[in-house]
Amino acid sequence: MGIIKYLDYEDFELFIFDNFIINQVKEGASIEPHHNELLNEIVQEHFSNKDMVYVSNRVKSYSVNPLIYPKTEAIPNVIAIAMIPKTEVMRKNAEYERQFYDKPYEIFNNLTDAMNWVQELVSN
Repeated sequence: MGIIKYLDYEDFELFIFDNFIINQVKEGASIEPHHNELLNEIVQEHFSNKDMVYVSNRVKSYSVNPLIYPKTEAIPNVIAIAMIPKTEVMRKNAEYERQFYDKPYEIFNNLTDAMNWVQELVSN
């Protein structure tokens, strides 16, 4: 389950593993639907014809346009989203955003619990 690749972009960092991506958005960024174009390219490059899970490790403060979720949902390889909010405000935002995504979407207190869920999903 070791890291395969690290990508550093203007608004976020991606850690690519065999069955999942961990995304850490940078402080003050604004995540909009156009970010999904890049996500889709990365998913298709690294997970072609393979299911994967998107993990959002929310350690910094940033904004998310919830209209990003229907576009994320349309990426066929992305079977689920795991959120790990750092603060109670981030948790409430993640709970609100959940209503815009119809595939499995879970919120966790820590990365370990999220990883256990991810491994369960991709092994089934």
